[in-house]
Amino acid sequence: MPQDPEHTYTPPAAMPDYLIRHATLRQLQVFEAIVRLGSFTRAAEELFLTQPTVSMQIKKLSDAMGLPLFEHVGRNVRPTEAGLELYESCRRIFETLANLEMKMADLKGIKRGRLRLSVVSTAEYFAPELLGAFSRKFSGIDVALKVSNRDWVFDRFHANEDDLYVMGQAALDLPDIVAYPFAPNPLVVTAPRNHPLARAKKVTLEQIAEEPLILREPGSGIRDATLAIFNAAGIRPNVRMELGSNEAIKHAVVGGLGLSVLSLHTLTLEGPDGPVAILDIDGFPIMRQWYLVHPKGKELSLVAKAFLEFALEFEPQLRLRMEETWPTMKKFMKTAKKAGRYKKPKNG
Repeated sequence: MPQDPEHTYTPPAAMPDYLIRHATLRQLQVFEAIVRLGSFTRAAEELFLTQPTVSMQIKKLSDAMGLPLFEHVGRNVRPTEAGLELYESCRRIFETLANLEMKMADLKGIKRGRLRLSVVSTAEYFAPELLGAFSRKFSGIDVALKVSNRDWVFDRFHANEDDLYVMGQAALDLPDIVAYPFAPNPLVVTAPRNHPLARAKKVTLEQIAEEPLILREPGSGIRDATLAIFNAAGIRPNVRMELGSNEAIKHAVVGGLGLSVLSLHTLTLEGPDGPVAILDIDGFPIMRQWYLVHPKGKELSLVAKAFLEFALEFEPQLRLRMEETWPTMKKFMKTAKKAGRYKKPKNG
């Protein structure tokens, strides 16, 4: 390496000569996929390899390590203690290499890379729009979106499976977290368009408690927020059923099976004249926020940093979409900001 007169370069304290000679990045990639997917077969499918090839790569890697990396439990495989240590190192190695690849691409003036985003299920109503706008600006970046309930996204967060996560208010309860508020998430009470309460003003929570109520499944943030407001008022709601998706709940509401509390985001596609009405309820909407989060101490890739900045600047578009769905939203946003219940994104 040419000597820089401003700096003195010293060799690393330790060089893994043995692993450099006997292990390959391809073997580590195969190993990481097996641990993550829990199956040799699924890893082979993801990497477009045959299963014998996957088995051979793992045998060579195990020989290089001098220890078994997997143990069989029934039809499944799980990493041994040595395997878990190797898996953590693999993740760090791949993260470092991904950052290096993107830095090199950036130096060439090419925006390239991959973004992995996990979101709670209600965020599926705006995350694709956000990712679409991001992809149009950075056309060389591949995006992967995972959607599930809050508990599942928490599990992925704790395992550091993704670059960033979109969560609701419960994200703030996580230890060692960095959270960026980036969009409003008002929760509203919904009813069929022809329901008598759809035309009423200042409906009380007691009146809502007399109606059949449809809740999300346990593990949902909206469910917890709904029950919390009833508990705070000392009122027991009349829960008729629990459903596992927002779309199923919307269909049940339209079908006259009950009222439900939903995020306003779930109604944006139908617009203000859709089959679901928003009720004028004392204490609603519950003004919450969406957060982009990552573990404290995690070094974000260049792509993740670019997406974070982009999302924080995208807040006005998301807010406008909700105001078009429910014009009353403007008034509540002003009230929430004055009361400190809504924080505008720092660079939004």
